[in-house]
Amino acid sequence: MNQRNQQLPFHRKYRYQLILLALFLTLYILPLGVRPLIIPDETRYAEIPREMVASGNWVAPRLDGMRYFEKPIFGYWVHALSLKLFGENNFAVRLPSPLTVGLSAILIFFLMYRSGSREDDSQRQCGCDGRNAAGFFAPFIFLVCFEIYGVGNTAVLDNLLALFLTATIAFFYFASESISGSGREKIYLVLSGIACGLAFMTKGFLAFAVPVLTLSAYLVWERRYRDLMRMSWLPLLAALVVSLPWCIMIHIREPDFWNFFFWNEHVRRFIGVNAQHKRHFFYYFLTAPGMIMPWTFVTPTAFIGIKNRFRESGSQGRLIRLALCWMILPFLLFSCAKGKILTYILPCFPPFAILMALGLIQGLKKNRPVKFFNRGALTNAILFGIILLVFIVLQLLGINNFRPYSQPWKVLLAINALVAAIIMFQMAARTSEKTQKVILLGLAPWLLFMSAHFILPDLTIEKKAPGAFLAKYQPNLDPETIVITEKKIIRAVCWYLKRDDVYILGRSGELKYGLTYKETAGRQFDLVPAAEFIKRHPGKIILIARMKKINKWRKYLPPPIYKDNNGSKGYCVWKF
Repeated sequence: MNQRNQQLPFHRKYRYQLILLALFLTLYILPLGVRPLIIPDETRYAEIPREMVASGNWVAPRLDGMRYFEKPIFGYWVHALSLKLFGENNFAVRLPSPLTVGLSAILIFFLMYRSGSREDDSQRQCGCDGRNAAGFFAPFIFLVCFEIYGVGNTAVLDNLLALFLTATIAFFYFASESISGSGREKIYLVLSGIACGLAFMTKGFLAFAVPVLTLSAYLVWERRYRDLMRMSWLPLLAALVVSLPWCIMIHIREPDFWNFFFWNEHVRRFIGVNAQHKRHFFYYFLTAPGMIMPWTFVTPTAFIGIKNRFRESGSQGRLIRLALCWMILPFLLFSCAKGKILTYILPCFPPFAILMALGLIQGLKKNRPVKFFNRGALTNAILFGIILLVFIVLQLLGINNFRPYSQPWKVLLAINALVAAIIMFQMAARTSEKTQKVILLGLAPWLLFMSAHFILPDLTIEKKAPGAFLAKYQPNLDPETIVITEKKIIRAVCWYLKRDDVYILGRSGELKYGLTYKETAGRQFDLVPAAEFIKRHPGKIILIARMKKINKWRKYLPPPIYKDNNGSKGYCVWKF
């Protein structure tokens, strides 16, 4: 088999790797600059690195010129480097996210490839060596999960954290598969520690919770009790060496950083009574089926494939046990936290993809699991058919005068994308070739994913993407002009107007801590003081706010000399 495989043309020998590369480029790289930046997250992770580059302060993060201590530094470094290399544009702002997704997919590939596979699996599944079959399925499943795609094209730090956590666990697993005490084991342990240190410098102490919980449970399951201590000190030392220099620098420059960061971003956010984004325990259980689409309804096939394999003594059995610890325990940890955001459980997706891949490879060899797979694919087709019907009715009839799109070409593109997905789901159910079934199911949403960048609903652009509206004021903005805005859009205002001296009207939101320092204490107004301030500076003030806010404020403010807006649900600019 290997000799025959070596004689194949390049495009056939590496056809599955080429599929993965084409999938990654078309879904994650090529469309990056098309979609406008979405507030608040994307403009936050654009503006903080922009101010870092502009000020030359690479130690202490700042937003609107104020101290912003909600995250450590490394994620901002990565985004700042992207801005320096590619300029201040949408592509550069988003690029780190898909690159981290791609690197995570590569780590998943090597985890699967190194686990090996039996030769008869390859002959029945894809006609190439079994390692390639396993190595292809897992990153493929990972890349087309709805959650991974949606977040992987968005400028947030969660992708970077998920990459480093994946690397921490993967390198530790490689070390556990090496000869005890060997040089290779030590190298992998050091790499695991470096990744853990970078995870800590990206989002804090969560970088230790997920790997420690996962790997401790795995070693106990493997009855490698001595390795709990023996294999721990080297990664911890490496993590300390990586993170300690900046930890000391930020403490020297900003002595209150660690106090604020620990209590506000860990204790209060995750377990505090007033935790941010507070949700009930079962929040992730209820949302997970949507996040793992299009694989939701074929998970029974994978479950049948792996249910009797986690006790195997071979490398795949060990990988299954690792993946189970890796997926279940962090998922429960995040579910126990009071504060919940969908992106928090990104570290659970690599083990999910591994378990799905191993389960499908095994399960699709038997008739009963194949029937479950076919039913799952048809269920996807029915679900997307319902979505298509609802979309058409909503677009034609509207609800309370609301229609998703005002441009016909967007309507047609959305319909075509949904129809294409329905057809491919049906093809996945009907084909008898096992590998094609998985590929067709995974590629079914491809056109929908590609179209999403071009067909944002009108209301989304009006309410969540003010970039084009704000950017037109930047070229002619006088440096002496005083800009006032509100907490919801201050990041976008700073980014598009290239300012770090914007005043805040109303509540301060996430800049509350930064306003406690003397040099920025006067940058926030209530309505009455704001009106007096505007009267004292005629001709020098512009106010940028949401329309619903300006409608509440207008009776308290002086009449403007100029007004502009991008829609009744969007934003306005008033000049005084």
